[in-house]
Amino acid sequence: MRSFKINIRANDFPNSITALLPVLFISLLIILSANKLEAAHGISIDGKLKYSADFNKFDYTSDQAKKGGQLVLHSLGSFDKMNPFTLKGEAPDGLSMFVFESLAIKSLDEPFAEYGLIAKDIVLAEDKMSVVFTINEQARFSDGTPVTCEDIKFSLETLKSDKANPRFHFYYKDIKDAEIIAPGRIRFNFARKNRELHMIAAELPVLSKKFYTDHPFNDPSLAPPLGSGPYFVAEFKAGKSITYKRNPDYWGADLPVRRNQFNYDKITIKYYKDQSVSLEAFKAHEFDFMQINVAKQWARDLQGTKFQEKQLIKETLQHSNNLGMQGFVMNTRREFFQDRKVRQALGLAFDFEWTNRSLFHGQYTRNNSYFSNSPLAALGLPLGLEKSYLLPHQEQLPPEVFTTPLTAPMSPNRASLRKNLKKAQKLLNEAGWHIKDGRLTNSEGLPFEFEILLYSPFFVRVMEPYTKNLARLGIKASIRQVDVAMYINRVKGFDFDMMVNVYGQSQSPGNEQVDNWHSSSADRDGSGNLIGIKDKVIDDLVEKIVYATTQEELTAACKALDRALWFGYYVVPNWFIPYHRVSYWNKFVKPPSPPKYYSPMDALMTWWVKKDAH
Repeated sequence: MRSFKINIRANDFPNSITALLPVLFISLLIILSANKLEAAHGISIDGKLKYSADFNKFDYTSDQAKKGGQLVLHSLGSFDKMNPFTLKGEAPDGLSMFVFESLAIKSLDEPFAEYGLIAKDIVLAEDKMSVVFTINEQARFSDGTPVTCEDIKFSLETLKSDKANPRFHFYYKDIKDAEIIAPGRIRFNFARKNRELHMIAAELPVLSKKFYTDHPFNDPSLAPPLGSGPYFVAEFKAGKSITYKRNPDYWGADLPVRRNQFNYDKITIKYYKDQSVSLEAFKAHEFDFMQINVAKQWARDLQGTKFQEKQLIKETLQHSNNLGMQGFVMNTRREFFQDRKVRQALGLAFDFEWTNRSLFHGQYTRNNSYFSNSPLAALGLPLGLEKSYLLPHQEQLPPEVFTTPLTAPMSPNRASLRKNLKKAQKLLNEAGWHIKDGRLTNSEGLPFEFEILLYSPFFVRVMEPYTKNLARLGIKASIRQVDVAMYINRVKGFDFDMMVNVYGQSQSPGNEQVDNWHSSSADRDGSGNLIGIKDKVIDDLVEKIVYATTQEELTAACKALDRALWFGYYVVPNWFIPYHRVSYWNKFVKPPSPPKYYSPMDALMTWWVKKDAH
């Protein structure tokens, strides 16, 4: 299940229909009894909730939190629109978290639970074919207008339409429609059973129908959007910065799911073109908080008097997140990468052990799964239900799926690297590629050449040793570094040969797997299927994840998919680190108990500014 990192009130009964209340009440009773509904303040995959209906706050927040102060953050690149839900262009960071809200919100210390935000009650039908949301009467957009069922219905229909990023259409495709069944109550009807579909429905970002009538949804303007969240857009400089101001009349401030969070009066995000420049700007206190994704910066650049005197803090934040897969992605739309043996050979040429030791100061662990750091990762050989999902496809799957555990190539010394390169050469020969005049060519004399697309200069130093190993195989791999905006546009249109990507995973994988791996998304611009996979076996295993009815089935399907993807050799596996590396100016107070499943930004929204730092 995915929250797209975009990550909703009804009117009272009008006097003119007071006489119809008995009829409406009887109709509602009929609806409820027919479906055997049971209202709930929260929902989960397995029916279990940590927090009771009368809970006061999430455990990872603190009643000591104080409102006030300013938070300044940074981002890379720029922005050219204010709608985060369309495909074309780039919206500024923060809109999805600060401005827009959903019907329910995830708990960060439970793997599969959500609690009502705009929806005060959530009712799943006994047959699991619909869900009814009762809207909180207090819910308001930041202009004071109520959030209504009409807004929610409009949101679903708009995000499923061709006006929105196609990812939304795929994500919500099993939600057939929405119907307003009573004032303040809306039902989502499902096309088929899916045990997480009621939670997917609850994640729907709620849009103002009036605002997007006055401002066409796919109009690429910079008109600040209207949302119901804790902040609104106060000011911005196109492509350079944006400032969000906390709404003093925010309707949800005292809800248990919002209490003690979003404590800053203003949040500003400044944009930088280069990661090195941004680090120096951080140390000069141009912004307050930074997640560190570069091992060299973490090991060498975060030191000095300001760190010694605790003006600047360097800290690791432990978590239990499913870390998915990071890898060098091969675009199988390119003829060079359509042969599995070729892809396997390219994986053998990467010397992770040397890279980790020489460039990363030994900080990383090698990816051995598409569900790294998770119980969903395939271990050993397939057994039981997992094996039963694979056996019908035994003739189509590589034999290693049944005979070999998931293990990335290792090169602890130069001798082992030479061995890996010899194996790679043999695979390339079997695929019809041979050395001629020092260059790897096929039977038609076409040389093996491709481009690696990057935007970060830090990845250049990773790729240069890799390209040298490829050169020993006769392959010419060139590195093309572009700015962030061009990089994003090229990736959206699959205009690359090889690139680096992180396939993030939630604690409960679901519909987003269609976007990443299913044939139906391979030719859709902007999809997560960067590899271009069109494989009926992969399709079947993805659908087993989406339509799993128990945790056992979900786990088995994830492990089966893990094996099929792994032995397809679609990526050169990279690395992960099981904690967040952050640095920040010493102006914050943190709750005593952190969440379990979270991003650094999630945690930061539970912190607050020290009184003397205001």
